[in-house]
Amino acid sequence: MTTMQNLIETVTPQTRPMAAPTSAPTSVIGPEGQRITRETLPPPNTKRWVIRRKAEVVAAVRGGLLTLEEACTRYMLTIEEFQSWQRAIEQHGLPGLRTTRLQDYRPGTLRDPAIRTF
Repeated sequence: MTTMQNLIETVTPQTRPMAAPTSAPTSVIGPEGQRITRETLPPPNTKRWVIRRKAEVVAAVRGGLLTLEEACTRYMLTIEEFQSWQRAIEQHGLPGLRTTRLQDYRPGTLRDPAIRTF
């Protein structure tokens, strides 16, 4: 297995038996409860990544609408960047995707409650 395949399986683990190939879903539920299709995903030339757009791409990969490889190619993302979005959602919810608040969520910073002494 290639490294890309290993990473894809890490991000979107197989939960179905490997009997017969299934087709990808035509829609998934987005972060705000809305239905996301390939047509409603952020455009490939997106330059401004607001929280909602990042969350939609993560939801699309998790739900099987896009593969990790498709998402990275379509949006010119590195695997690490996508995984950082996914981790931010898992650990802090949608507010974790804010780029202006990264220090609030990074361990080891003064804003990290674990090291706050005052």
